[in-house]
Amino acid sequence: MRESVQTPAHRLTALARRVDAATPPGRDRAVDALRALAILGVVAGHWLVTALVADGAALRAASPLGPMPWLAPVSWPLQTLAVFFLVAGYVCAKSHAAARARGTGYGPWLAARLGRLLRPLGALLALWAAVGAGLVLSGADPATVHTLVKLALSPLWFLLVLLALTAATPLVRRLHPLWPLAVVLHVDLARFGLGGPAWLGWVNVAAGWLVPCTLGAAWARGEPTRHAGRVLLAGGAAATAGLVLWAGYPAAMVGVPGAPVSNLNPPTLAAVTFGIAQCGLALLLREPLARWTRRPLVWTAVAFANLSAMTIFLWHQTALMAVTALGLLAGRPLPGLHTVPDGPGWVLARLAWLPLFAVALAVCWTAFRTHERGGTARAPGAKAVQRA
Repeated sequence: MRESVQTPAHRLTALARRVDAATPPGRDRAVDALRALAILGVVAGHWLVTALVADGAALRAASPLGPMPWLAPVSWPLQTLAVFFLVAGYVCAKSHAAARARGTGYGPWLAARLGRLLRPLGALLALWAAVGAGLVLSGADPATVHTLVKLALSPLWFLLVLLALTAATPLVRRLHPLWPLAVVLHVDLARFGLGGPAWLGWVNVAAGWLVPCTLGAAWARGEPTRHAGRVLLAGGAAATAGLVLWAGYPAAMVGVPGAPVSNLNPPTLAAVTFGIAQCGLALLLREPLARWTRRPLVWTAVAFANLSAMTIFLWHQTALMAVTALGLLAGRPLPGLHTVPDGPGWVLARLAWLPLFAVALAVCWTAFRTHERGGTARAPGAKAVQRA
């Protein structure tokens, strides 16, 4: 008898069943799904609002949100950092509590947590040190070098904040979310209401992201319920709308080049209340996501995304720049890739480039994923799923 030949669909289904079977019964799949959605939202958002415009022999950064403010609502579902910090607070609080129950000290626990975050960083820094040096030695335009290196390393601010909040997990577990929220409120009152110095806003880098992080820690203790999720969603959305409509905060929840105020750099009260609304929505989505991720194929996609979350995040801007650089070989500016983002035509053209950005990111993932997984490139088994 002739042996049956497995199709790619059959192999994928078999892999999904193995991953599903290897997953510990107590694994909170909904939390993993939220983390995957948060990372993918940030990646898609950056790819849509980051433009590298060919200006002669130089490349400069631009954003479609400046000339097209009507695109601001696009930034709302794609600015998902609050959800990521919510999940980080939840996971770190759970992990720290479990480590204490096992008798593991703070030092070994922290080293294990930070190792997963820092391992992928070395490869990124090494590659861009080489690329930057090569560009300088080849006589590239200094403004272009600055633009490219800044864009490639821009994810590092997020990583630094995440490292600091992870290290502060014992404090985060005890801190009520209202305390960092009060700090953000008073910082903004001082900056915008009393004419305080602009540098004061950088206090909100810690305080602003502490709010969803402490909500995540409270979630790990079982405190927020679905009712609390409704209150957070409604209250955060109403507060954000009021701040945008009547207090003069920008509608875009990401930075816009040239704008006098950015909601993200540093975080403003509007960004924090918007994040609170997102956290409320995340709480409401937990049960539907738990049901959704019981499907083996869905869970496999979520598990793979979590195994490579930092690799995807750190390399997604490099993928965008790689496609942009290769596009220059065409000898003319390509619409949506090198052209000024000044109208709906640019938006449609940029959407067409997203699959190529994804292919470039897949290449980066193939080359550098082993750094995040501690040197193994095997398909996720039981241990790998536990680390996701």
